[in-house]
Amino acid sequence: MGVSTSRPLDGVAVVTVDYPPVNALPVAGWYELADALRATGRDQSVRAAVLTATGRGFNAGVDIKELQRDQHTQHHTALIGANRGCYEAFAAVYECEVPVIAAVHGYCLGGGIGLIGNADAIVASEDATFGLPELDRGALGAATHLSRLLPPHLMRTLYYTGQRLTARELDRHGALWRLVDNPGHLLDTALELASQIAAKDGCLLRLAKEAINGIDPIDVRRSYRYEQGFTFEASLSGVADRHRDAFASQGERR
Repeated sequence: MGVSTSRPLDGVAVVTVDYPPVNALPVAGWYELADALRATGRDQSVRAAVLTATGRGFNAGVDIKELQRDQHTQHHTALIGANRGCYEAFAAVYECEVPVIAAVHGYCLGGGIGLIGNADAIVASEDATFGLPELDRGALGAATHLSRLLPPHLMRTLYYTGQRLTARELDRHGALWRLVDNPGHLLDTALELASQIAAKDGCLLRLAKEAINGIDPIDVRRSYRYEQGFTFEASLSGVADRHRDAFASQGERR
């Protein structure tokens, strides 16, 4: 369990997240992921990176149970840790010095949207589902990243309702590089794209990544940090605790 990095091809690194069963990450997991991505970008022999995961889903957001254990304390340690950890992991994808390809299967919810919304390219299998159930979990955030994948009015509707999109629906909006019929071929498809990118000059790729980030119309780091302030406000008011408790109770009844 944890985050590992492998080098299956020349110039290509694969960062794999493994927090069973659905990769809902604890605070330490978000920081671990951020460290792995930043280390990958610093490695001058790497020219492209693939971000993937094991188990039933790519990423199901934060570990709600970790937040619950902390909700009756006065210091909000877990909430602050989750906010900062997510911020660091999302930024590490965006700021990774080489292009990052997200290879997505199964659940891609909450924090998963934050990761893929900051990636340079997305490959997804047919079984992937995408959404922001934040309001149902007593949180706000990652609208910044969902807005990078979808038209604004669709993004707003999905955010307010918590509804999910299938990979095929997301593909129709042009967010995917490839839609993979067989989940068993997902990583190979992502590696194929990574190898095409890695065939380019490493110095120019790093300059290109920095240049493309520099012309983004929205500062994703500042925008997401702004959103996080409302998550903290919801927690201080007590409304977040009610929704997290309800979600946890549903899980226990299953």
